[in-house]
Amino acid sequence: MAAFCTALEADGWEVRREVQFVDVVASRDGMTIYAEAKGHTTSPGLDVDTLYGQLLRRMRQEDEPGVRYAVVVPSGVLAAAKRVPTWVRSRLRIDVYAVHEDGHVELHGSTPLTDPANSRLVPVEEDDGKRT
Repeated sequence: MAAFCTALEADGWEVRREVQFVDVVASRDGMTIYAEAKGHTTSPGLDVDTLYGQLLRRMRQEDEPGVRYAVVVPSGVLAAAKRVPTWVRSRLRIDVYAVHEDGHVELHGSTPLTDPANSRLVPVEEDDGKRT
């Protein structure tokens, strides 16, 4: 979570932690990200499922423009986080962020909230489950 918050702050986001039971709330230019994070665990698949459940319960009661949701996981757990189909995550506006051991944060699924030229948050296009 620390690396994710640091990357957002470096990109100009105002970041708050542990706000109304949400791990991270970040805002910038009228946009907001609500994020839930999981670290390394002994049951990554189960814990990622729990992570999605927590995020779904914390979603706003109304559809608000400029609001996105995120799951933040260690890069080694990325495959489990991406078991939720892209079309489902897209409709619910859920992005997946992978945090690498060196602190690099990688965005999976491009959104209008991110700057593709930013070296810390790098959109990764999906093509039949393969990175391009």
